Amino acid sequence: MKAKKTLKSARKVTLKHGPKQEKEKSAGAKIRTREKTPETRVAQNAKEGATNGYTAKDIYVLEGLEPVRKRPGMYIGSTGPSGLHHLIWEVVDNSIDEAMAGFATNIEVKLLRGGIVSVEDNGRGIPVDIHKQTKRSALETVMTTLHAGGKFGGESYKVSGGLHGVGVSVVNALSEWMQAEVCRDGGLYMQEYKRGRATAKVKKVGQCDRGGTKISFTPDKEVFATTEFDIKTILDHFREQAYLSKGLQIVLLDERGEVPMYYAYRFDGGLQSFVEYLNHDGSEVVHDNTFYVHKEHEEIDVETALNYNEGTETVELSFANNINTTDGGMHLTGFRSALTRTVNDYAKINNLFRKGDEALSGEDVREGLTAIVSVKLREPQFEGQTKARLGTPEARSAVEIVVGDGLRDFMETHPGDARAIVERSLLSARARVAAKAAKDTVLRKGALSGLTLPGKLADCQSGTKPEDAELFIVEGNSAGGSAKQARDRRNQAILPLRGKVLNAEKARIDKILANKEIVSLVVALGTAIADDFDLNKLRYHKIVIMTDADIDGAHIRTLLLTLFFRYFPKVIEGGYLYIALPPLYQITKGKEAHYAYNDAERDKILKSMKTQGTPNIQRYKGLGEMDAEQLWETTLDPAKRTMQQVTIDDAKEADRVFDILMGEDVVPRKRFIQVHAASVKNLDV
Repeated sequence: MKAKKTLKSARKVTLKHGPKQEKEKSAGAKIRTREKTPETRVAQNAKEGATNGYTAKDIYVLEGLEPVRKRPGMYIGSTGPSGLHHLIWEVVDNSIDEAMAGFATNIEVKLLRGGIVSVEDNGRGIPVDIHKQTKRSALETVMTTLHAGGKFGGESYKVSGGLHGVGVSVVNALSEWMQAEVCRDGGLYMQEYKRGRATAKVKKVGQCDRGGTKISFTPDKEVFATTEFDIKTILDHFREQAYLSKGLQIVLLDERGEVPMYYAYRFDGGLQSFVEYLNHDGSEVVHDNTFYVHKEHEEIDVETALNYNEGTETVELSFANNINTTDGGMHLTGFRSALTRTVNDYAKINNLFRKGDEALSGEDVREGLTAIVSVKLREPQFEGQTKARLGTPEARSAVEIVVGDGLRDFMETHPGDARAIVERSLLSARARVAAKAAKDTVLRKGALSGLTLPGKLADCQSGTKPEDAELFIVEGNSAGGSAKQARDRRNQAILPLRGKVLNAEKARIDKILANKEIVSLVVALGTAIADDFDLNKLRYHKIVIMTDADIDGAHIRTLLLTLFFRYFPKVIEGGYLYIALPPLYQITKGKEAHYAYNDAERDKILKSMKTQGTPNIQRYKGLGEMDAEQLWETTLDPAKRTMQQVTIDDAKEADRVFDILMGEDVVPRKRFIQVHAASVKNLDV
């Protein structure tokens, strides 16, 4: 979750990972069916003449290219930062497809000055012979024709990600300049393009003793709102792709600054390494060996890894042909079914259920779980244009069989790990039953049902539409009093909270409902909570957290953000949550008055005051120090106030950071503080 300038995603020191730097688990924790290294496989394919099977006849043309520049959002999602980075993903996806086909082991990406990006692989190289249908080089056909590529038929690619041949031509159409260099059949071939059109024919420019493709391009400033690439966004994506492509090395060289920065990812442990990475800052794991299985079932390649930790959150990532299926799909359904059935069967066979225990539900066996499911298959059926959900029915049965068989074998050969998994799930089940009973008791006592609005709430006028109504959550009665006097009663409501609210990261729903301050907030919102939550009943479409500009205010703001992130995420996703930015200083000289929101603004204002006399500087330690007029004109007046909208740009990263900063485990929090101590600003001690 990112509250613009308020909550910042954690930035890590990126390390180069190599095959010698990665610790492997015991062989018993892995179930492998493929032992060939990528280098061995590539050498064997080359020896058998596999390259000869990928020629111009394998390129299939469906339609032209012109619509891309007219409606770029249809092809890359947006012309903002996400669409800009999508250009890199599309080119890299083609190289990853070469790796999945067994013909590439290395991808090198460079960010050069002048906005140039280059992506180079050591695959087969795009064919350059004449295409029978277009009468042009296959390279030019691929680069300048929409829906032209080797992934619509034939045997050149058994599985592929990206946009299935759309990618590189779309990137070409949205680049002001592009150059393709191909090493193939002993020759080096080159062609240049301008906004999707070739500027000359493909020509041989030299000799080459290897295979591969290098694509260089400059995003078109006429299309994109910004052409500045974000290094963290790129590294996060490349790390994920390297985990999903076991043995593939992805290198990034950033030459935009004075000192070039080099990054490299290679993970021979695949998804097993991925799971361990996801847990390295989180709660302590509850079993020693990470479960891992990699097997093919009826031409569907299934790879899965999982382990359990002591936290209460569930992390499930699913991929189809290296595409992140954020909404899950058939493969994730098959995984969940196999997991629930296998854990229940093991517990029953080994008499681990107590008298009165119910069978474990899917919710029970997934609490504290970190799992990744990846499938690779021909012609995947995605639901929706964004490919967020896999709809291929065969993927469900393949994953269910592979994971079921593999997990059963793992639990039988690792009884200590198996018992830890079952006991972790049983603990979750018993806690769920106890929490439900406590919640029902609290609700019967009227924590929410039938309650009128809290007396401390100064509501806006009756009849105000939710889309016009604003709720300010204020720290303490003093600030609440000023805010009540300063507000516009027609559409602004004030809810003062006393003290620091309960830490929602450490509390279950029954504890949440027993907290008077949180209950007051829930009743004021009108949405109810947990299973009863209904966003349509939200009484205010602008909910503003307004706390003091000191360390206590920051803590209260963080606690409230944690509460909303854990129990009201749809309020954030709907764009209804904001953070008020009251000024830190009032600077006056005679009748002249200015407000400064940080030290830099204060210094700028002081420098601009050229009249005689010494300005008076008032540092606001709390909202209660402002009178009603000052609070209105700085923080409440829609015409003058400054607010930050809270958004969830990366829910998984936000979830991980909240676990670290607000969870029970002290060690990860201490490590996080040590890593980021040097970047702290405005420390209030």
